[in-house]
Amino acid sequence: MTSRRGPSGLRPGWLVAGVVAVLIALIAGVSFGSVGLPPADVAAELLNLIPGVRVHSGLSEREVAIITQLRLPRVVLGLLVGAMLALAGAAYQGVFRNPLADPHLLGVAAGAGLGVTAVIATRAATGDATANLPIGVPLAAFLGALIAVALTWVLGATGGRGRTPATLILAGVAVSAFLAAAQTYLMQQQVDTLRQVYSWLLGRLATAGWHDVLLILPYALITGLIVLSQRRELDVLTVGDEEAASLGLHPQRSRYLLLVAASLGTAAAVSVSGLIGFVGIIVPHTLRLLAGASYRILLPLSVLFGGAFLALTDVVARTVAGEAELPIGVVTAFFGAPFFVLVLRTNRAVAP
Repeated sequence: MTSRRGPSGLRPGWLVAGVVAVLIALIAGVSFGSVGLPPADVAAELLNLIPGVRVHSGLSEREVAIITQLRLPRVVLGLLVGAMLALAGAAYQGVFRNPLADPHLLGVAAGAGLGVTAVIATRAATGDATANLPIGVPLAAFLGALIAVALTWVLGATGGRGRTPATLILAGVAVSAFLAAAQTYLMQQQVDTLRQVYSWLLGRLATAGWHDVLLILPYALITGLIVLSQRRELDVLTVGDEEAASLGLHPQRSRYLLLVAASLGTAAAVSVSGLIGFVGIIVPHTLRLLAGASYRILLPLSVLFGGAFLALTDVVARTVAGEAELPIGVVTAFFGAPFFVLVLRTNRAVAP
């Protein structure tokens, strides 16, 4: 009988499907908006960005400027943020051996959010220009994320029952609630920042250019390289720490490395996009059901399909309400909340 875990290696068909999904999301994200552009012409113009390639797209200079200066940076940002959130979700699920582990459920996103809010509030209170340096927001988000995941990890072992999936989820909910309260307190102290923070809390990919992309690109590369390099170790961790140690793996060292890397990716994503939930559950869990549970398959595909999912979700957020633009966090919650309930009902492993 065929194992439910699927093949241990990445099938070329799935890799091709992931690349195709990214290309579709890229073209759709650039084509659709307040000014509609023909997808075929957009594809031709995107080809012109490749050195040595020149294709006549038929677009005007104004339309080319819309593509290269407005929409393309936003779509690329969505691809990066979605890839990091999905990759972090898959890594957390492997580390905690819990299919419901997610940056938001574990309190990581709330911790990163508190760090960003603290930077915004400090800047408003003091007028200190150094609080607005590019490194300030991602660093504050990263520190907040690490504090949150550490609190969840510690609280998950209280009560003498060990870190079961159920206790970790409950600990993450408690940590998220506490950090959200602290964030609300900061917002109340700096009323002038309410609109800015509230807009950020709902999630958005609005960008005025390539600045945000260049800001998080180094963090995305570091996160991707570390997590993907640990994909075999994650497969070994699924059999338990004792057996993993007998195979020559250092479980705690691998676990801590993955936690730090996943928290870095989550923090970088949150710092530029706000709180966008459920990507870390929807994408890895769907891929686990369709392509197999081996992390040698799951992690690379989470990068591709996570980016494509969020970029396409952003298209929905920009177009479904006509001239108005919905916060992307609202759209992902609309899809994610029913999906989370479905996963909760079908995974008895999370029962205490």
